Amino acid sequence: MPTTADKARIFADLHVPGRPLQLFNIWDAGSARAVADAGAPALATGSWSVAAAHGLDDGEALPLALVLANLERIVAAVDLPVTLDFEGGYGTTADEVGRSAASAAGIGAIGFNIEDQQIGGNGLRPIGDQQARIAAMRAAASHAFVNARTDIFLKAPAAAHDDAAIDDALVRAQAYADAGASGFFAPGLADERLIARLCERSPLPVNIMMFPAVPPAARLAELGVARISHGPGPYRLAMAAVTEAARALYP
Repeated sequence: MPTTADKARIFADLHVPGRPLQLFNIWDAGSARAVADAGAPALATGSWSVAAAHGLDDGEALPLALVLANLERIVAAVDLPVTLDFEGGYGTTADEVGRSAASAAGIGAIGFNIEDQQIGGNGLRPIGDQQARIAAMRAAASHAFVNARTDIFLKAPAAAHDDAAIDDALVRAQAYADAGASGFFAPGLADERLIARLCERSPLPVNIMMFPAVPPAARLAELGVARISHGPGPYRLAMAAVTEAARALYP
């Protein structure tokens, strides 16, 4: 049976520009088994979905203890690599982020998403601050695939996504790479030309999140994307099916 470090290496090797890893995000052990049974090579939680499944909002409203307990059940249910959407890292300071990451890695997480928006605040964290948080996560879990997310494209409307925004993203991508990140996640970005430019110049493999305005997976592959996430989409799809079936009972 592969060790956690083996799974982390397998997961990292799945990030190939032009042949992207597709992650159909899960929220509990049951959804993990369903996606694993469909043939997925790896699994990723989605923080929005995990929070919603617990009746809470996204943004670290779900206590760390519940995040870890949910992760433990997922890891026990499947043999695949599991990466954890860890929002802002569950820590006010970089040291706290490191301790939280160490706890998750000890349970079996082989990777993390860490975002640069200020949880519970406004705007993005200063680059140096986010570098310290990424470095602490890397030190706590040397084997882990640290997927550094920028919220530049979620904080601005699509009409404001331009070359200047890509330049800002590339500055962050380089800084996060220097701090020990393994990948760069740019959710909200949908413009083909801008995605291609980001992929061409990023020092890290690029992750794009699927939503209706985003090009299909085959096109994202042509643009150089290395990872495609489906975010809250799978949870919303499942809950829409439940709601529709339930409505048939209550005309």
